Amino acid sequence: MTGEPITVWGRTTSSNVQKVLWLCDELAIPFHRIDAGGRFGVNDTPAYRAMNPMGLVPTVKDGDVVLWESNAILRYLADTRGGERLYPRDPVRRSVVERWLDWGLGTLNGKMHPLFWQLIRTPEAERDPARIAALATECARLWGILDGALVGQVFVAGDEPTLADLSLAPWLHRWMHLPLDRPSLPNVEAWHARLSGQPGYRRWVAIPLS
Repeated sequence: MTGEPITVWGRTTSSNVQKVLWLCDELAIPFHRIDAGGRFGVNDTPAYRAMNPMGLVPTVKDGDVVLWESNAILRYLADTRGGERLYPRDPVRRSVVERWLDWGLGTLNGKMHPLFWQLIRTPEAERDPARIAALATECARLWGILDGALVGQVFVAGDEPTLADLSLAPWLHRWMHLPLDRPSLPNVEAWHARLSGQPGYRRWVAIPLS
């Protein structure tokens, strides 16, 4: 691929945008970012919907290639920008990364997103305490599954960070900083400490919840 910058549409407070921007840092991919989504709008315009019919962020344009769905973007950029250390070509090693990419979007996201929305994006008077409690319990159960998988592991899929870590990190940051009581999950907490030492995590993920 060329060394021309890619274009990324998406606000920096979006968990799905954050992981793409972190990957750009990891692989030294030049990019131009356009604020979109949330208070910025843009994503509901006809021009944006022509690129991404879902109307969500991020959307990425790489030359003539237009991409949407954050984990698909991660895979594409890793494959086209020399990211094998983050997305192994070996089928067995890659399958571990793929498993956690799918788990993050297909399982964890469905509980963490509404919990985050209730606690951070919903005015306090409009929050549903019973729903928050139920979501917090289910999220704790899911993070407990990952805690068990991290026994004896440095990162989610091995001794070095991979797309699995980058994709789960924004939800991890939220989980660790949401105003709620969390059970002790020592392996998840140790993993969080290790990720906190990564420059891309500090730059793009470890920002105030808003």
